[in-house]
Formats: sequence, structure tokens, C-alpha cells
Amino acid sequence: MKKLNWNYPTSMWVGENRIKDLSIACKNLNIKKPLLVTDKGLGQSTIVKDVLSHLKSNNLSAELFHDVIGNPTGKNVSDGVKHYKEKNCDGVIAFGGGSGLDVGKAIAFMIGQTLSLWDFEDVGDNWTKADSNKVAPIIAVPTTAGTGSETGRASVILNEELGVKKIIFHPKFLPSIVILDPILTKDLPKKMTAATGMDALAHNLEAFCAPGYHPMADGIALEGMKLIFKWLPEAYKNGSNLEARMNMLTAASMGSTAFQKGLGAIHSLSHPVNALNNLHHGLSNAIFMPYVLTFNRDVIESKVAKISEYLELKDKSFDGFLKWILDLREKFEIPHTLSSVINEKDLQIDRLSKMALEDPSTNGNPKKLSIEDMKIMYQHSMSGNLF
Repeated sequence: MKKLNWNYPTSMWVGENRIKDLSIACKNLNIKKPLLVTDKGLGQSTIVKDVLSHLKSNNLSAELFHDVIGNPTGKNVSDGVKHYKEKNCDGVIAFGGGSGLDVGKAIAFMIGQTLSLWDFEDVGDNWTKADSNKVAPIIAVPTTAGTGSETGRASVILNEELGVKKIIFHPKFLPSIVILDPILTKDLPKKMTAATGMDALAHNLEAFCAPGYHPMADGIALEGMKLIFKWLPEAYKNGSNLEARMNMLTAASMGSTAFQKGLGAIHSLSHPVNALNNLHHGLSNAIFMPYVLTFNRDVIESKVAKISEYLELKDKSFDGFLKWILDLREKFEIPHTLSSVINEKDLQIDRLSKMALEDPSTNGNPKKLSIEDMKIMYQHSMSGNLF
């Protein structure tokens, strides 16, 4: 495909081999010594070694920080800030899946702040406490098509002391330049392709179903789901199909752009099990999706029917959409129940339900929720009972 540059919601450089323009992106942002932030697995990969070599050949002295885990912690951020300062870096390349992107953005934000990371939780106007002039420039390069963190103004970070995932927000978390290159995702394993793709679907779906008036977000979410409908099965089946990979990267970025409207209980239920049971976020979203859909049915049925129409499903109804979701999960070998991946004795439902109710995503759910509602959805996800 041709190289394309978009300017919404930020500067997006799109197309095959755009990673070769990374040095230009650095120079455009006046970054001379970037800190490349990624996860432990990618840190030793050929992809990262090639990127560092590319930067070096273009007279950029890049440093690498890859002490990032799957459900990233506050310590990952503080260690990264320390590394950034010790190496005298002047910008961040956030590279990888959601964990690398989230930590990279948080490092760039925290290098100039005096308050703690948790003082900037996405509650009220906490973000105004920050010194906005001391945020390092950020380039984001996703290597999975899921979180859409590259087009987000927040990072999800685990507070280890509380055992709770916190959403840290500031408008300047939005990267200045995003590189979407399908070459970087073509070797993603099938299971990870499926889990991250279902994460992107959850973002678009919950954004569309969130209450409130936001036609721009609704339009982006609908088209994001259409891309996922068409291209996720192909990306799963044939990972080397760069057209499928490109469209999934786009759908993921669209999901994060759309969910400025809101998320919902899929994410409310996921964040606590990600924090306490270290379950992959995309996988947990995929598991919870049908249980939240059926719980919310009476208030979202007409909206979901619209999605079915736009996807041109045979059964253009709520039931038709639900069947598509269940069939998709089965095709991807995603378990139907939470009990398939977490032992029931390890699931603290009372604690999880309280955490889920207090999660910021809860406010965007189409139906007002109680702690009992959360318990019911957790119980249904354990038993497999959709109704």
C-alpha cells in the first residue's frame, strides 16, 4: 500500500516500512537521544535491534528500556524515568503492545513532574496539577493491533500497593507522531492476534454503546467494527497478509479514538482480574464481552441491531450480533468461561466486584450498575450462563 499521512487524532504515518521513517520522526520533534521503551520480550527481538541500528545509522544515540511487564506497574514507570534521566534522554519512542506504549507515555509524562504518578489518576481535574511544559515528546509505534494506546490520552498502570489498575490521564499523553507499520505485526502469534483484536473490538463496541451524544465517536466506532469484522479473521488465519494487518492496526487506533465517548462493564470487569490474576487484558475482554452484552441488552438492543445492519450480518438483530461474537470466539479458541483460565478458588468475587464498580469505565456503561450487578456478571462468566 502507499505511504499515507493522516492528521487525526494526531500525526499518523501509515503504511508498509514506515518504521524506516522513525529517524525522521525523531528529527521532526527535535529528539536527539530517544529512550525506546518496550516490554521484556520485544527488548531482545530482532525488530528492536533493527530499529536501534536504524537510529544509530542516522546519528541518533538511542537508549533502550525494556523492564516492562504485561500488566505494567508503577515501578516500571519510575524505573523508566530514572533510566531516562541517567542517560540524559530527550524524548520517548513508545514501542510494542499496550504495556510498552502505556509505560512509554507515562515515562515521558513523569520526567518533569514533582507529584507522584497516582496524583494524576483520571478523576476530576487531577490532570491540571501537572506541569504541562515538562512532558517529553512522544513517538508511538504499536506492534499489536489491540489497545490503541497510540491514539490515547491515558495509560493504564497497576498500583502495586493497592492491587488496582489506575488510569493516568493528561492531554499530552497523546503521542505527537504515530507510526502504523503492518510489517511490525505480521509475526504476531495467532493467540495474540485474536486477543488483541478482540480488545480493539471491545473498545469500538463499548464506545458505540456508551450513552451520550457523540456522533463522531459513533461513526468511528462503527467503521472500526466493520474493519474488524472483515479483517480480523484473515489476520488470524494468515498473519502475513499485510492488508489485513494494516486494517487491524487502523481499527485499533480507531477504537481508542472512539472511546473518548466512554467504555463500560467489559473493561470494568477486566481491569480487576488483570490486576489480581495477571490475565491478559484482551483475553479477559473477549471472555466478558457476551456476558456484558446480554446484561445490558434491554438498553442497547436497538444500537446493537444498528451494528448488525452495518456489518451486513444475515441476522440483523441483537441475537445475530451475539451469535457473531460467540462464533468468533470459538473460531479463535477463546474460552467461553473465566473458570477456564482462572481457578474459582483464586477468584475473589466480592473484592473484584467492588473494584469493578469503582473502575472509571463503569460510568460509561449503558445501564447504571451496582455491586450486585458486577457479582452477577462475574458469576455468569464463571458458569457460562449468558442469561
